[in-house]
Amino acid sequence: MNDAGTMAPHAPAPHRKEGAFIGATGHADVTVVVVTYNNADDVDPLLQALRHETADQRVRVVIADNASGDDTLAVAASHDDVIALATGGNLGYAGAINVAMSAVGDTDAIFILNPDARVRPGALATLRRRQSHSGAAVVAPMIVDSDGTRYPSLRREPTVRRSLGDAVLGRALRGRPGWLTETVHRPEEYEHAHAVEWASGAALLVSRDAARRVGRWDEQFFLYSEETDFQRRVRDAGMQIWYEPEAHVQHAERGSGFSLALDRLIAVNRVRYARTHMSRPRAAAYRGTVALHHLVRSRGATYRAIFRTVVAQSTWSTLPRAERTAPADEIAAAHGAIIIPAHDEGAVLGRTLAGLAPFADSPGVQVVVVPNGCTDDTVQVARRCAFARVVESDEASKAAALNLGDRAASEWPRLYLDADIEVTPAAVLDTLQALSEPPTLAARPNYEWDLTGSTAVVRSYYRARGRLAMAHASLWGAGLYGISRPGHDRFAAFPRAVADDVFVDRLFAPGEKVIVATEPVIVRVPQTTRALLSVLRRQARGAREQSSRTARHTLGQLLGSVRGPVSLGDALIYGTLSLASRRTRAGSVWERDDTRRAAPAAAASIQKADA
Repeated sequence: MNDAGTMAPHAPAPHRKEGAFIGATGHADVTVVVVTYNNADDVDPLLQALRHETADQRVRVVIADNASGDDTLAVAASHDDVIALATGGNLGYAGAINVAMSAVGDTDAIFILNPDARVRPGALATLRRRQSHSGAAVVAPMIVDSDGTRYPSLRREPTVRRSLGDAVLGRALRGRPGWLTETVHRPEEYEHAHAVEWASGAALLVSRDAARRVGRWDEQFFLYSEETDFQRRVRDAGMQIWYEPEAHVQHAERGSGFSLALDRLIAVNRVRYARTHMSRPRAAAYRGTVALHHLVRSRGATYRAIFRTVVAQSTWSTLPRAERTAPADEIAAAHGAIIIPAHDEGAVLGRTLAGLAPFADSPGVQVVVVPNGCTDDTVQVARRCAFARVVESDEASKAAALNLGDRAASEWPRLYLDADIEVTPAAVLDTLQALSEPPTLAARPNYEWDLTGSTAVVRSYYRARGRLAMAHASLWGAGLYGISRPGHDRFAAFPRAVADDVFVDRLFAPGEKVIVATEPVIVRVPQTTRALLSVLRRQARGAREQSSRTARHTLGQLLGSVRGPVSLGDALIYGTLSLASRRTRAGSVWERDDTRRAAPAAAASIQKADA
């Protein structure tokens, strides 16, 4: 080590095959960590550029793949001197870095590099020399475009005043004082090596000591602001970050791509960062400046959408976030049956079955689809699913379909899934597991409401409903519930009733049924007040059939949920719509929400239903 406490460069690497990485064993001067997601076309050019860096230093390469839909992982694994890891899902940039850190091995430094970046010759050695000479914990290179144009990659610590300056002035007066902007624009700041507050995360050399002291990257950010947070924690630990202009890395601006979802995520993660590192009043003020930035530019549809996202925290759960894939060994060992009654559900059934695709090769899991009384293409959609058993019925009856599915299935426990509910393998596995643990006889996963395109009245109704304790303790509401074999022994067959989930819920005491804390299922709720009333009429009829008298109890919880003018308005709307639905006479029509039967666009507003 040198006097600053960092590793000095080792002697030149011993003779080995030209351009070869050192693999998983042995000491590395630097380990390159790359996070990939659908980057099959980038892997070979990335590695080719890195191989030029191996002439005089030991380089290890770890590629952590976030469940790419293309053959990224296969391309990476085809290089026998590269460590290729599957992260187990799409964990985001920070999550994948944390997975990769377990494989960096014996190394002096870790070079975090975007998959679409290209290291210019000599960059790694130059960064290592600067780290050794300066004692810096982190060293950032100059970022250039393909034509060599320098990108303003240096940043200042986010503050309310700087964010306000950027909101008001934007790209105007780029030479303004540093207390009025977070981005470093002055050309002279890019011409010499010096300590900085933080730099773009596209390429960062981190000493092994700093990585150990600072710890894991914060996974709350998923993508964007994770590098701001990491470098803030480096400085808080008393270490320095340096910029080295003689090391060049080619990378296109916004290399992670352009999309409204990512633009919204950038803005929200700035707020999350402020909440992590600022006092509550300052964080609130900072959020206001982020909102202002997009409000003053709201002639553009993108800016309007981002502004709405920043001010409406209920929409934040729709943004990209970590999604873990259920382990293959757990899927292979699972046992149970999933029964899906489907009446004219051709538009949405394929989406539901796609969520169950990982169970296709699981011998212990049966998927039984029961199209009943269909006049659309539900049967054809079901039969295109190779792993599903299709049992068709001419009778349009959900109860009859459930009983028919029970007769066709042989595995236990049983999950009963509505055909329009979006479910993940993890939710299925966790619910089956809960049902296998006595004294649990019935269970459902937690769920979220997709309010995309819903009117203000519908949103208000579901906000009020989400505040009711009974909505979080009952089996109804998720469009998915499960019953163990001993639990099913309590009834011979599903009765011809509208509300099968209410019927099942009333069979079990609180200690016998469980709400499973797992990845939530997505329940798409009505978009219009008329459609919502239609659904509520059916639910009210089902409650009458079950002789369920909960109005007084619901009213008490509703009044108890009022905490201010907004919750009062929500409660009034909830009560008004509930009363209107109960005035409808009993009938035999199956009311449902047809505003959601079209194939949905990407979700834009999801509200948590379960606390």
